[in-house]
Amino acid sequence: MSIRNSTLKRAAAETGTADRLLDAARASILSVGWTRTTLTDVARRAGLSRMTIYRTYPDKTALFGDLMTREWADVIEAVLAETPSDGGWPAVIANRVARIATELRTNEVFRRIVDVDPELLLTYLLERRGRSQDALLEVLTDQIRAAQAEGGVRDGVPGLLARTVLLTAHGFTLSGHTMADGRVSESDIDAQLVELIRRYLAP
Repeated sequence: MSIRNSTLKRAAAETGTADRLLDAARASILSVGWTRTTLTDVARRAGLSRMTIYRTYPDKTALFGDLMTREWADVIEAVLAETPSDGGWPAVIANRVARIATELRTNEVFRRIVDVDPELLLTYLLERRGRSQDALLEVLTDQIRAAQAEGGVRDGVPGLLARTVLLTAHGFTLSGHTMADGRVSESDIDAQLVELIRRYLAP
């Protein structure tokens, strides 16, 4: 399953023009932050006309949604493409989730949003899930269901187990760095996320 292709539902997101606009929007976030970015700025960075960007994206919200979907989907797919760790299904799932949390937390776009425009993340934490969250939830649910069929993960509703794992990972992704100091490193904290998920899913 391709997370990137399955989550970019907008027809515009599959065109070369949209990719140029998404690249330009990404560059603008890293340069000035999203709040200070305008669609005109994005069009200029992409070397396209204002009319072109408005035909592709009616507003900043739609553009931001596709950009975040592409960014997070690329991170997720890269981790899923890695060779699974040994140790059985709970360890495989736990290590993949922890790797995704680490990669997202250190992603330059994610860090820039947290530093400059943190309110942009509140919608996806307090109101609704985003497309990349839904796609990851689907992957987790499928993996847990497959593992249960082999006796590798404890009994339970696969979708509920997946949601619980994802909620746990949210905290580590967004706040893990705040718990690190001279006595405890981020790597130590990430290792605890692996242990939490592994024990939670163990049969």
